Amino acid sequence: MSEIHHRELTLNGIRMHVAEAGSGPLVVLCHGWPELWYSWRHQLPVLAAAGFHAVAPDMRGFGATDAPADAEAYAILHTVGDIVSLVGELGEKQACVIGHDWGAPVAWHAAMMRPDLFRAVIGMSVPHRPRAPDAPLRMLRKSGLENFYWIYFQQPGVAEAEFERDVPTTMRKLLYGISGDVRVDRENPLIVPEGKGFLDRMAVPDKLPSWLREKDIERMAGEYQRTGFRGGLNLYRNIDRNWELTAPWQDAKITQPALFIAGTRDPVIAGRRGEVAIEQMTQIIPGVQKLMIEGAGHWIQQERPDEVNEAVLRFLRQVVQ
Repeated sequence: MSEIHHRELTLNGIRMHVAEAGSGPLVVLCHGWPELWYSWRHQLPVLAAAGFHAVAPDMRGFGATDAPADAEAYAILHTVGDIVSLVGELGEKQACVIGHDWGAPVAWHAAMMRPDLFRAVIGMSVPHRPRAPDAPLRMLRKSGLENFYWIYFQQPGVAEAEFERDVPTTMRKLLYGISGDVRVDRENPLIVPEGKGFLDRMAVPDKLPSWLREKDIERMAGEYQRTGFRGGLNLYRNIDRNWELTAPWQDAKITQPALFIAGTRDPVIAGRRGEVAIEQMTQIIPGVQKLMIEGAGHWIQQERPDEVNEAVLRFLRQVVQ
């Protein structure tokens, strides 16, 4: 199996840490929140062994990559700009881009904004949505979803204090709490109970699920103990700003080959809202392929690495000649 190497690159005004393996056509993997390049530990060596140059950065605000102090430095134009700059810094003129969770909107928007650069796109767990008719947070409030976690994350310092109180427990709760290992009839973990915190509905597992090891918790918790959570949370603090900035791409479609992968027990796409989001995605990404992995939760590439790797390689071999 190919070895994973690490280095730092200076691009788009920040210093970015990347993990990479292999050589060949470039595949960039964008992680989500609260994750790190490490979320792709099962994919990097497999992609490398299949003849690809797989590169997984710590995204802006995470891990060993710079975390600008200004919350406005985490808008979608900054995060997409980082990936565009990364491709150039690696000496390439084209790449395939893969994203999970918050990395999925980065990947979708990269494909939409720079079709000349990104020849194929894979999004995991978060489908691409058409630009909303109004600012998303305002729409949530109007619909009575004041307790949705996006809104809870808005006030600087509140979620940080909760998550940083006991970082190893935070990581255990987050990684287990929206995985496929939690029973289906639970309360929606993305709704924050009145007067409580985001983690209060999430249990600490008596035993870690088979896909998650103690050393994985230690690795990720160690980074967040060092950096804190503010960088990643600033992504959420740009949700309405992203809506404003993407006005020029109103009704834009993604025409490159595209694949969406998600778990059937992922609360992010659960229920009617998820069904609508996936249906909307098919309208703005004509021909998008879809794979729903039965019983998997939100951390799809970690929970089901073999199935995800097989699907990713099959897709990439179709689009990369």
